[in-house]
Amino acid sequence: LDAFHKHEGTQTHKECIVSWNSYKASALRGNVVQQTEAASADEIRQRREYMRRIVAETCMLGKQGLPFRGHNETAESHNKGNFMECMGLLQKFDPFLGTQIVPVSWNDSPTSPVSQNEMIDCCSKEVTSTIIKEMHKSKMFVIMADEARDGHTEQLAICVRYVTEGTVKERFLSLTELRSFDAKSITEALERKLQEEGIAQLKCVAQTYDGAAVMSGAAGGVQSLFREKHPEAIYIHCYAHELNLVLCHTCRRITEATDCSLASHHKFKEAQTKLGLRPCELVQLSNTRWACQLHTVNAVLDNLPAIIECLSAINMATAVGLKTKICKFSFVYLLTLFKDLLPIVAGLHKSLQKETIDLPQALAYKDAVCDSLKQKRSDSTAADMYATAKALCEVNHIIIEEKLSGQRQKTKRMDDFVVESACGAHRGISTDAEQLKTKLLYPCLDRMVTELENRFSAVNATLLKGIQACSPTSENFLSDSHLQAGAAPQDMISVYNLLDYDMFPSLKSVIQVALTVPFSSCSCERSFSALRRLHTWLRRTMCQCWLHQLAVMKIEKDVVEQLDHDKIINRFATLKERRQRLMVPIKNQ
Repeated sequence: LDAFHKHEGTQTHKECIVSWNSYKASALRGNVVQQTEAASADEIRQRREYMRRIVAETCMLGKQGLPFRGHNETAESHNKGNFMECMGLLQKFDPFLGTQIVPVSWNDSPTSPVSQNEMIDCCSKEVTSTIIKEMHKSKMFVIMADEARDGHTEQLAICVRYVTEGTVKERFLSLTELRSFDAKSITEALERKLQEEGIAQLKCVAQTYDGAAVMSGAAGGVQSLFREKHPEAIYIHCYAHELNLVLCHTCRRITEATDCSLASHHKFKEAQTKLGLRPCELVQLSNTRWACQLHTVNAVLDNLPAIIECLSAINMATAVGLKTKICKFSFVYLLTLFKDLLPIVAGLHKSLQKETIDLPQALAYKDAVCDSLKQKRSDSTAADMYATAKALCEVNHIIIEEKLSGQRQKTKRMDDFVVESACGAHRGISTDAEQLKTKLLYPCLDRMVTELENRFSAVNATLLKGIQACSPTSENFLSDSHLQAGAAPQDMISVYNLLDYDMFPSLKSVIQVALTVPFSSCSCERSFSALRRLHTWLRRTMCQCWLHQLAVMKIEKDVVEQLDHDKIINRFATLKERRQRLMVPIKNQ
């Protein structure tokens, strides 16, 4: 025992005891490297948790189209901008943010202006990446494009349409600034975007633009130049634009309809209140949105007494002229005519704006509208319109002139010339019911039906029949006993989902092409509506890059809601090497 006690006091024994205790501690808590990695992993977890709040806030502001930055973001400012103010609000109610201190070792703060822009860029690219992945799964797509002026800049909106996961999707792809407006420049912009996103090798089965010559030209238009590299991309003239042209050309052919114009006044509401009418605003008619103006026609009919009284109180030549036009029986008759016809066309206009509608359905709706318009061409319809207009004139004390004044004499200075036009000597429309029927009602109906049938048949007839053969609503739809067993499919997307690719690869591909072929470019028009809300006069200093990224987040809200925040954080971390070491776990680096 003495020898053991003597050994316990030696230096060698003490060092061995220390080593043994260190070994037991290492076995319990891990070695130094493992403890360092554990501490680093805990810090990374906290940083990523902090970044998840920032990603969620960025997505929220982007979806709503709200500005991020403030004029003064210093600590003393009472309005630091939406981003910093939202972070301050979250810190009051989020226990984690309330105690979280941004590490001083970070090169830059995650809430700095530079980091905000980088986070917007990451979110936008993640949205685009999701769309591109879906397009690669689909293997075919349709490109849609439209241009519009944004201040002093011409913007080109590019959208795509494809079939994925059993549904038809139309997605916003890009907002590009155009330096020149010729067909070659626009085509190069389209090709450049397809190359940048890596989808140029996919099959583009169609292209959809408006009817402008630079876009639709068969020789030197965009559709012609684009088909040089994509020969299978057929050109589809936007049916929504076609419908607007139908209405515009119809009214242009009817002189009395062209002369029907109204102007609002600041005394209009006073007249409404005085007469006890429901407050209603008058919207100015637009040549490109005629199908949406049914509300305006109804508003004029409901507030006709207020309009007349308002114009009577204004002592101006313009007001006197407008009142003279309004207080004509032909004007009132045209209002009742448009109130009866526009609802029929408005239903087709709303249907053409749906993303899920396919080409056979659009043509079926067009045929239904044509049938409804043809049914209106009857004596009973004309008699009802005449009676309604006459009653409206009596209520508003509008005098119905039974006879027209004689035709204006031709000026003497035209005696030695052959006169082929009216030279201003237009003899108006009689108030006789038969005259109104033959001069206004029937010409309007005939012109609308003719324009609808001519303009909506611009697609190749053989191709159109082939697409209709894929629709269950078509008379020449494929009849198969297996398909008719049980519940019959109601639309093409149901047939597409019903078919198995391994058993019917060719048929499924054909129906996919039929579903992908578009009928309008309304998605591009909707992107311009979002652009107006984003690029306000307070945000005119925004560069094209940030405008495009914010537009992607604003328009594709449903994709933003489904984004994986961890992927966005990883994309944000890889922008800088030091940031990657601080935010990405070692096993993922």
